[in-house]
Amino acid sequence: MTSHEFGFGTQIRTSPYFDATVRWGAQAFSVYNHMYIPRDFGDPEQNFWNLVNDAILCDVAVERQVEITGPDAAEFMQLLTPRDLSQMAVGQCKYILITNAEGGLINDPVLLRLAENHFWISLADSDVLLWAQGVAVHSGMDVRIVEPDVSPLQLQGPKSGLVMEALFGDTIRDLKYYWLREFDLDGIPLVVSRTGWSSELGYELYLRDGSRGDELWERIMAAGQPFGLVPGHTSSIRRIEGGMLSYHADADIDTNPYELGLDRLVSLDIEADFIGKAALLRIRDEGVKRKQVGLVIEGDPLPGPNTSFWPIIRDGTLVGKVTSAIYSPRLDENIALAMVSVDSSDVGTDVEITTASGPRRATVVERPFFDPRKLLTNSSAAAGGPADRST
Repeated sequence: MTSHEFGFGTQIRTSPYFDATVRWGAQAFSVYNHMYIPRDFGDPEQNFWNLVNDAILCDVAVERQVEITGPDAAEFMQLLTPRDLSQMAVGQCKYILITNAEGGLINDPVLLRLAENHFWISLADSDVLLWAQGVAVHSGMDVRIVEPDVSPLQLQGPKSGLVMEALFGDTIRDLKYYWLREFDLDGIPLVVSRTGWSSELGYELYLRDGSRGDELWERIMAAGQPFGLVPGHTSSIRRIEGGMLSYHADADIDTNPYELGLDRLVSLDIEADFIGKAALLRIRDEGVKRKQVGLVIEGDPLPGPNTSFWPIIRDGTLVGKVTSAIYSPRLDENIALAMVSVDSSDVGTDVEITTASGPRRATVVERPFFDPRKLLTNSSAAAGGPADRST
């Protein structure tokens, strides 16, 4: 099957791994950051079990990088985010928020620091390249902001470490959670980080030469064959179990960090006057009117993820919406992330959900739903190396 048979056009880009994913069984694609991403390699439940029991390789080249360099790169990067970056070391990654002047989320990317004044912002689905270039125009700072030729793959699952050892040798065990290292894999230039969007042990391999995409994919699949590695896609089941946000679903430009319980990523006491600081200070002091919660939804297993926001009713009143819902075969429960009014956010609160197939009862619960301490991603035992919690 070719891109012509899928009916693709030039206005939305394909990744350097596109041909490889089609050869390896990709059956359907979605669009993310103006690129096609493979979203179907068969049964999504089997994809989940492949992830949590063995390892999967995912084309996530849609995680575009915004590269910030120049003498003022570090100062400019702090202007973009409310998270304190003053202690961020070269070679470290951090999960950050990018906020607008009203304190709303523009993106929740992973930030990589490759050198003192060299950063990559590894994006969720929104146009941060344009935002950052616009902010730079009147900032008075000496920075260069571009989208480099960088395309990530995610190698995720409990056996991902074994695949990485086969590729890079035993020293890969020393790579700590949320740190990065540069590699040359027989001439293929890479940045490797111990990160990923799976809540499992995993790595991201950032290819720095798009012409080598097919070669890199096949090289990884060959190395992973003895360990049961298969192609896959990011798992909605696993990421909802882990309480991981999907931008445009669980958060958007009208959502602030306090509603999401992400206070730890907002540093109002630092000297930098980052974008949204005044608004976030006001929101903190006034409090929020709604909060993100976890839900367990009663009834038969949901047939798939929700494709619209489901209304949440309590005592006949609309109190919120379900943003992401799925059936977890491991937990044998329907689980969901939701945004509800503060007075309906206490654990144990009973509500009613208006699903596509009719009403269902649900109960507010703690989230994440599985492995809340992130032992799978962050333990030294899992990766064979030292643990680190400064994500």
